[in-house]
Amino acid sequence: MKKLEILQHYFGHQNFREQQEEVIDYILNNQDVLMILPTGGGKSLCYQLPSLLMSGVTVVVSPLLALMHDQVVALRGNGISASMLSSMQTQEETKEIEQALYNNQIKLLYVAPERLMNDYFLTFLMELNINFFVIDEAHCVSEWGHEFREHYRMLSQLKTSFPSTTIAAFTATATTIVREDIVSNLQLINPKIVTGSLFRKNLTMTAQHRQSDGRVQLINFLKEQKSLTGIVYAFSRKQTESVAKYLERQGYKAKAFHAGLPTNIKKKVYSEFVSDEIDIVVATIAFGMGIDKSNIRFVVHMNLPKTLENYYQEIGRAGRDGLDATTLLLFSAQDIVQQKSFIDALPDSPYKVNAYEKINTISRFSDSESCRHQQIAHYFNDSIEACGDRCDNCINPDRNSIDITTEARKLLSTIYRTKQSFGIHYVVDVIRGSKEQRILTNGHDQLSVYGIGENYSKPQWLSISDKLLELGAVGIGDYKVYYLTERGVNILKGGEEVSIREERLMVKKAKAKKKITYFDDYKVEIFDKLRVLRKEIATTSKVPPYVVFSDKTLKELSNVMPTNKAEMLEVHGVGEVKFERYGEAFLQLIAEIAHV
Repeated sequence: MKKLEILQHYFGHQNFREQQEEVIDYILNNQDVLMILPTGGGKSLCYQLPSLLMSGVTVVVSPLLALMHDQVVALRGNGISASMLSSMQTQEETKEIEQALYNNQIKLLYVAPERLMNDYFLTFLMELNINFFVIDEAHCVSEWGHEFREHYRMLSQLKTSFPSTTIAAFTATATTIVREDIVSNLQLINPKIVTGSLFRKNLTMTAQHRQSDGRVQLINFLKEQKSLTGIVYAFSRKQTESVAKYLERQGYKAKAFHAGLPTNIKKKVYSEFVSDEIDIVVATIAFGMGIDKSNIRFVVHMNLPKTLENYYQEIGRAGRDGLDATTLLLFSAQDIVQQKSFIDALPDSPYKVNAYEKINTISRFSDSESCRHQQIAHYFNDSIEACGDRCDNCINPDRNSIDITTEARKLLSTIYRTKQSFGIHYVVDVIRGSKEQRILTNGHDQLSVYGIGENYSKPQWLSISDKLLELGAVGIGDYKVYYLTERGVNILKGGEEVSIREERLMVKKAKAKKKITYFDDYKVEIFDKLRVLRKEIATTSKVPPYVVFSDKTLKELSNVMPTNKAEMLEVHGVGEVKFERYGEAFLQLIAEIAHV
């Protein structure tokens, strides 16, 4: 079979996306290659398809068990022989897979880097006919990037053990220094470097200063969503659990996921999410790396991510099917202080300096007023036009600023008069005239600043304190005590004016809003009936619903309403294999709908 025939037969696509065929040809010509393409751009197909055209097995190195499992399930769903070797399998299952490899019965083998670098396994691989190696999530190789993994660094041994075997490396993000580090460490030989545009045109990015704990903003955001399938990222394990419980109380099907949970609970949450039994996972950043679930419609960050790379990778988990998806980043100046305190504890090194620069970069990005897509592209050495209507800054470029110099001076004065010895919540309670016992005991109800800020709510004063923190007018010392800096003294004495975006002082109550329509051209009732059938088939087949057909495929089916095999094979995501397995059931349902 030829490339295009395989593309249609196994993957159900009529044409290659931009740059896919180029990379496939490099691999077929036994050339080392590094491909940098955003999540959802179709990297997996670039190595899965050529494997089917070559003799032997393709060994894919992947960082997470969940990612490998998803890929194997999806490949088998397309009728392609694939397996993974991991600690999840019994010794007997491992032996069966090894025997199948000896018998050339497996086309793609997924392994973690820890196993690949095992002496026994390396020796075992030398007895196989390996057509090429794939290093997925290749940014994990570099100490200069994010999600660095020590065992990925050891992959440099591959070229030593298999000097004539092609290596194809793939990642969604890589700055110039990370790209050079990948090529150098993997010892790629005259590699072809292919980079795609970083513009995710189906992704809308929004960032907001977090008000209080951000939960009202989160609910406001969720009320705007048509589909509730999404991930909410939180900073700590404790926060994931409290936010998940809060969402459950609000009527959402949400569960927490973090590394501290028992393995059986983590597996259950993951399985329920990919099977559409729950809508929202509230997780630490460990969740979702490379997740193959295509219908994630939103990603929310409750706190500022550590780096712009992390942020871009994490929002990339939304809209993998190419349909519209939305992201929300909530942040505060305290997030930056917290992140920097962790960096402060590291030993002095170039990496420490690099870590500071990365947190400064994500900080500037979050509070910026220019196109967010353009900023990300620039960071990764790409150049694009402003998105126009795919980020909050382009949608609403003329947001009002208001003067808060008087309020800033009131707050700075209260910090000073309470002897710069208290946290910001206590200071705000003083300025608002709280009768809390501790304030009365300390005699702070007798201060001239006591009660001079009753006109603003506590969340509004906290927003003003955030602005002063961003300006460097205040600092946070031990025990979260606020103190004045030189700039703060200057503002207090009237040497500088302070302004803030008006929206940061507008504390909104949660209310129903107009829902976002993701499919302007899809028929809701038909789509819902097709989705019910997909769920039934998935449950019977014991696979996630997206392995049967993606939302994008169901959407197209609801519009096209095919009446026979030929028409159905024209639909995105429907190949020969999937039609043989599921096609007749869908055609039958579509016929029933058409005759109602």
